[in-house]
Amino acid sequence: MKTRRGAPLWTTGATRFAGMPSAHARIGIVVLLVFLAACLGAITSPGPRPSSASGIAAGSVAADPPPPGQTDLLLYQSIVAGIRGGSPYYTAAAEAQRMGHYPLKPFFAVRLPTLAVVEAALPPMLVNLLLLGLCVGTILAWVARLRPTMTGLVPLGAAGLLGVAGLFVNLDPSFVVFHEVWAGPLIAVSLALRRPGHWLPAVAFGLSAMLIRETALLYVAIMAVFAWLEGERRETLGWLGAIAIFAVVLAAHAHAVSLVSGPLDRVSQGWSGLEGFGFYVRLATISSGLDILPQWLASLVLGMALFGWLAWRDAVATRALVVFAAYAALISLFARSDNFYWALMTTPVLLVGLVFAVDGLRDMIAAARDTRRITVTRVIR
Repeated sequence: MKTRRGAPLWTTGATRFAGMPSAHARIGIVVLLVFLAACLGAITSPGPRPSSASGIAAGSVAADPPPPGQTDLLLYQSIVAGIRGGSPYYTAAAEAQRMGHYPLKPFFAVRLPTLAVVEAALPPMLVNLLLLGLCVGTILAWVARLRPTMTGLVPLGAAGLLGVAGLFVNLDPSFVVFHEVWAGPLIAVSLALRRPGHWLPAVAFGLSAMLIRETALLYVAIMAVFAWLEGERRETLGWLGAIAIFAVVLAAHAHAVSLVSGPLDRVSQGWSGLEGFGFYVRLATISSGLDILPQWLASLVLGMALFGWLAWRDAVATRALVVFAAYAALISLFARSDNFYWALMTTPVLLVGLVFAVDGLRDMIAAARDTRRITVTRVIR
């Protein structure tokens, strides 16, 4: 027997938990509590704060310690300065990475040139304005995407504020040289724009994210799989075409890196942190507006945001949840304690899920408490 759904609070449509059998709802509540407990593992997980210079230290540095004060932030700034000084990108990158004791092998230890070349060609003020524009565009894209699903201005305004909280680090001009600061919002915009039969802008933004940060390939691959599963042949070809373009660019990048690296250059120690799910939660909280909260509270809020994405009965919510899960797995398995910025690929819209958690939690609790019984009465004549 299914339960009735109460009047909507923040969302106009039914959540995934509306009408759930009471037994299933009670199991769901137990699973949610276990999941929230897993999120609390962030309390004991390592993780630098994004405002700390030591926290940004060399995510791909070799075994020997870097020079005093050397950080990834300084590395990327040095590369941009070198290009502005007239050096080709790969020459500037190789010199900066050698000076900072960074590896040049394998080739993906060197970032793609897209962001550094563009930033070197533009005045710093214009670069900051472009990043601000991207962040504002991300918020507006999601407000427009959510407007038909919200019951009024209060939940819609809350979604906008949660978008601002998710872009907390991205809005800091001092991080403008970080590739994830750009790639994360590009992925978020791509998700917001994608609709059945209207996928070209989403593919374009996804390709842009890949050309800035290689790990955006994970997002594009997920979108291609979803398009294929839903029988969207043209969209599938669009995502695969973006991956093909990226593969060509990556091959050219690998060749260019090989021309500036030598046998004595450092080799990366690899990415195999194996820090666990709590580590992802910690990095995601310190890479968003949740950084102002105590870690235990921030962890629970983030867990409820993920629950909210699960509650929203919409195709974009399913895609978003799979993307978050995939990057969480990537970070849990491969990121090290000094790779806080990896989480920036997911934080721009992650907290928006809280607006759906309101109705989702209400529906699940209501279903669990439903004690209606069917009484059968025999009438004897």
